[in-house]
Amino acid sequence: MAIRMLLAKIGIDAHDRGIRFIAYTLRDHGMEVIYTGPWQTIDSILKTALEEDVDILGISTLGGDYVLIPKLLQRFKKENVDIPIVVGGIIPTDIEESLKEKGVAAFFHPGTSPESIVETINAVLEARSGSHSRI
Repeated sequence: MAIRMLLAKIGIDAHDRGIRFIAYTLRDHGMEVIYTGPWQTIDSILKTALEEDVDILGISTLGGDYVLIPKLLQRFKKENVDIPIVVGGIIPTDIEESLKEKGVAAFFHPGTSPESIVETINAVLEARSGSHSRI
């Protein structure tokens, strides 16, 4: 069974070239990818994640909208939604550490290889389920 991954841009960040590339790359590696497009709200991401029954959520941020990620984590926790969240893009180191403490499972910086992203996603899901890779 293929990994179902939701990719989303949170807030007003419209820089979506990278996330579109990642969506195609993950599909080429056997994942089912749902990409919401830019300008998503926390509620719309939560709703889509639940409706699509995804295994993992990837948030891309390049325009400073990483400040919304703690609110997203808080909302998922409030709704008892236990979907691992990974973040890609440009995030200051101190913010990254804070987000890691709050529950972000992994970070991908510009230049991270697609193979490394796939390996990390598999590792995150394996750590949560104790099962072997699905792709």
